[in-house]
Amino acid sequence: MPFHTKACVFCYGRHTLFFLEESIMDFQIWFLVGVALVFFMQCGFAMLEAGFTRAKNAGNIIMKNLMDFGLGAISFLLLGYCLLAAEDYVFGLIGIPNLGVLTDYQNFNYSDFIFNLVFCATAATIVSGAMAERTKFSAYCIYSIVISAVIYPIEAGWVWNENGWLNQLGFIDFAGSGAIHMVGGISGFLGAVFLGPRIGKYSSDGKARAIPGHSLTLGALGVFILWFGWYGFNGAAAGGIDELGSIFVTTTIAATSASVATMLFTWIRNGKPDVSMSLNGALAGLVGITAGCANVDAVGALAIGLIAGVLVVLAVEFTDIKLKVDDPVGAAAVHGVCGIWGTLAVGLFAVEGGLFYGGGAGQLGVQSLGVVSIAAWTFATVGLTFLVIKKLNGLRVAEQDEISGLDITEHGLASSYADFMINTSGASEIKVSPDAAIPVVNNSKPGAKMTKVVIITKRNKFDGLKTAFDKIGVTGMTVTQVLGCGMQRGGREYYRGVQLESTLLPKVKIEVVICKVPVSLCVDTIKKALYTGNIGDGKIFIYDVENVIKVRTGEVGYDALQDEA
Repeated sequence: MPFHTKACVFCYGRHTLFFLEESIMDFQIWFLVGVALVFFMQCGFAMLEAGFTRAKNAGNIIMKNLMDFGLGAISFLLLGYCLLAAEDYVFGLIGIPNLGVLTDYQNFNYSDFIFNLVFCATAATIVSGAMAERTKFSAYCIYSIVISAVIYPIEAGWVWNENGWLNQLGFIDFAGSGAIHMVGGISGFLGAVFLGPRIGKYSSDGKARAIPGHSLTLGALGVFILWFGWYGFNGAAAGGIDELGSIFVTTTIAATSASVATMLFTWIRNGKPDVSMSLNGALAGLVGITAGCANVDAVGALAIGLIAGVLVVLAVEFTDIKLKVDDPVGAAAVHGVCGIWGTLAVGLFAVEGGLFYGGGAGQLGVQSLGVVSIAAWTFATVGLTFLVIKKLNGLRVAEQDEISGLDITEHGLASSYADFMINTSGASEIKVSPDAAIPVVNNSKPGAKMTKVVIITKRNKFDGLKTAFDKIGVTGMTVTQVLGCGMQRGGREYYRGVQLESTLLPKVKIEVVICKVPVSLCVDTIKKALYTGNIGDGKIFIYDVENVIKVRTGEVGYDALQDEA
């Protein structure tokens, strides 16, 4: 639709800008520009997820964010859009597909299709982060097809199709806090539950361990790309320039206030402002304002953002520590919890009908009904989907594949950063015995009270070894990144048929001093954790230790090696 501005003139020196009262652009152009901005958010999700996880899985994450759009687009084309935008509805619950895009393309609403497609892709891609680093790629592809073809279109039709039952009740979700973000967040939470935590995420006593991502810079880039795209996400459906301007303002206020609230909250609680959590805070504010961006004013946007900024911290910690659900990027908290908050907040802060603006509790009741209904639908359908995939295809990769990284095991990609790191793929694949694969050099004397064990192995073996040590009570260690090669010099490598020169391979050196744990148990544990049967599994060196002194307490020997309560 065209929009108009009042006739006005702005003078800057010799330059004069005229804004004429006649139409200066077709607002449909902005509609499609907004669509392009929402599509660009796929890049933001990919960068955020890659940065918040480990480098050995970056290629897998990129592939998932590419394919959930690719497979989702085809699924949405063939079925999903027909369910969402159907003119004929059964009791306001489900549309009757007419396949107009395939049978009557000349009269098809192209703009509406591509608009709804990019929002569908957002709901699908949110799940990728919560299930990162241990999901089978094939399982993720199947899930992407199902959510894009059936799960999202049906509930989104309730909200946005004029025949949908929630739409007819007056439910407000302007850009999708509930229909998109809550659905994606709940789906990611369920996926993480079905998968279980990553190896090494929780200790033997259930204590959560931090697994830092490999690039906070990439994560921040992803957040800023998402923020930029969110102006299209919230604003693409604006009916005119005034409404668009208001949406831009409320979106900005909510995002900034949420990020500041998160910064201050983590600063007070932890003594330092948390960078990654503050980035999540900005996204929490954006998710929170999405439902009511066109219905609230600046005060409402500020309140929504401030509450979302605190809520996301509490939700991340509750999910991670109390529920013990491993969500590497906080998708369930950012999109699920803050999506629920944003949808309910419309009933509180809507200028027309909000409880705090004199509208009574009617709108809040409708919003609550919508949240419960969409959440129930998502739990039921997504839960069933993951259950079927787990039974028929499998959801989780093998333990060794997870330790090695999904780039190499799922895609044959040695590294997503091949030109920025030393080549790690050079170990011989000749199967040998455990003694040959992991030689033991024992220089200790029988009866020695304390023993130093040094292990040199591949970097991707460290997480598994650390978990194995924890099970036998070896918790203290020194870890060093080293370079080296054995007599095999990394085996032969070829690039385009040309043999590469031998290189020093990156290894990890782990040093532990034991006293209470028997040396034989320690050695057996190391072998079980490292052994694959290939030359290059690692080496173990054992030495006597004369004495150990704990500087702080002055304890020596056995006492100095014991963990503090």
